[in-house]
Amino acid sequence: MIELKNEKIAVPIVLFAGLIWSFGPLVVRYMDDPNLVPWQYIFGRGLTIFILLNLYLYFEEGKNFYKNYKKVGQSGLIGGCGLGVAMISFIYSITNTSAAITLLCLAAMPFFTALLAFLFLKEKITLNVWVSIFIATIGIIIMAVGNNEKNSIVGFIFGITSSIGFSIFSVTLRWRKETPKFTTVAIAGLFCFVLAASVILFKNQPFFSTSYNSSLFSLHGTLVCMGMILYAIGSKAIPAAELTLLSLTEVIGGIFWVWLPLFGINEIPTTNTIVGGFFLFISLFYYSLIMRWNKRHIALN
Repeated sequence: MIELKNEKIAVPIVLFAGLIWSFGPLVVRYMDDPNLVPWQYIFGRGLTIFILLNLYLYFEEGKNFYKNYKKVGQSGLIGGCGLGVAMISFIYSITNTSAAITLLCLAAMPFFTALLAFLFLKEKITLNVWVSIFIATIGIIIMAVGNNEKNSIVGFIFGITSSIGFSIFSVTLRWRKETPKFTTVAIAGLFCFVLAASVILFKNQPFFSTSYNSSLFSLHGTLVCMGMILYAIGSKAIPAAELTLLSLTEVIGGIFWVWLPLFGINEIPTTNTIVGGFFLFISLFYYSLIMRWNKRHIALN
């Protein structure tokens, strides 16, 4: 992998990764009847991710890239399955509620990660981080209260589930740091398309939707892979606090694209979503400032 040590170059690369990811919700909104083909979407997107990441690993590491699968271990399997659940929950969330709700649920991931690391890795949570989690919880509750329609509540629950799934992936990488990241993501793609294939066979449905929908499934998988590769390259030179803030590019961009009249979706967030999102953004900024201050404090001592 390309090694970047210059933060001035790394920052725009990570921002561009978030920008690429931000088009995901727009791609889903362009699908024909996404509620009718969720498993075809999961199958197509998962297969695309699995193939593209293995191709990337082949070009990056040569013919022996497959040996990474031997290094995955228990942490990689759990992380891959957690990420797979996150990917599956994403489509059920965004097809049942607004893109803003889904993306803001995903923005809460750092706090779920901190809680899971506290429970399973015995990592300490400082008082300031608990304050951040409390502020984020207020935002999540405000969004939940504002989504009182049956389908919207389902979408909100799946959004939270997706965020927890991504957090499981993050925690497993911290649990065993030698776990190969890209191979774990490839396992998530494998998990998705194998599970989707099983469900499709059980329901006696076709594996592929229309050619139009199938191209969108693959496009979304391609966007995920491109963003993942760029994020991994750029994140090496950027502190975790800045990464937390830069990750908001995906959230802000995703909400903006489905609202922008140019794309014809015109999805306007509700008042509760805006207020709850504001609390989430405040908590993330506070969290990032804490991490930055702690790092500086450690360096001075």
